[in-house]
Amino acid sequence: MSSHYKLEISAVTDPGVKRTNNEDSIGTEASLGLTVVADGMGGYEGGEIASALAVETILNELGDRIEQLKKKHADDDSMDYSIQSLAVRDVIKKSNEIIYNAAKNEPQYQGMGTTIVLALFYDNRLTVAHVGDSRLYRLRDDRLELITIDHTLMQQLIQRGFYTAQEARESMNKNLVIRALGTDPDVEVDIQEDIALPGDIYLLCSDGLNDMIDDGEIHLTLKRYNDNLDLAAAELVKLANKKGGKDNVSVILARPVKTGSATLGWIEKVTDWFF
Repeated sequence: MSSHYKLEISAVTDPGVKRTNNEDSIGTEASLGLTVVADGMGGYEGGEIASALAVETILNELGDRIEQLKKKHADDDSMDYSIQSLAVRDVIKKSNEIIYNAAKNEPQYQGMGTTIVLALFYDNRLTVAHVGDSRLYRLRDDRLELITIDHTLMQQLIQRGFYTAQEARESMNKNLVIRALGTDPDVEVDIQEDIALPGDIYLLCSDGLNDMIDDGEIHLTLKRYNDNLDLAAAELVKLANKKGGKDNVSVILARPVKTGSATLGWIEKVTDWFF
């Protein structure tokens, strides 16, 4: 974020009601503007290892990768994506390679993998990256919007008109993921870039949240606890567990907040915002 903005973050992960272990991993680094949720799957303890490897790799290497790319592309204005987005893609692909090799070399972890959703805030901008069905929502001006598109078989069928969103929600096969980290030597990472406005609330979550409570309930909860992200995150997890808690549930809420920008002149405000 800009020096005139800070990032308010709240993060919670919970095993849920039905499971004793937690295969989700979450990570945040406010100084970098980084938030990440991973939902592991496969093998004895494999899911939690895969998600932990992904989050650990991203937390440990993203900052250095950004600095490396800044030096390499200092005078290059022709890139399709920002330095930050390129760095995010690189470290997620490296996570994929690490998980894939671990699964290949350790028979008990064969088939393990993880979804990932990441939001990186910088210079009043936002990079969103995801693989799988962990999601990112944005609440802006009282409108909740799903920013990511699930990499699931059911989502493909919805897009082709075979199911409505409501029919898909009630299907037993809605969680068949068609893309994940660690299942193949290489992975395609979906990247989006946008402007992050002060007061926006960004929700990153594993499917243990949105499988249990619908978007309307998420919206109402974020509105009700808008002034306290810690309470909002805790309430979302509580609601998911109250509705059955069939899976691990992880929630990260992030909100850009102005700090001391009132003293800026209007020209300074505009240039700070856009540049």
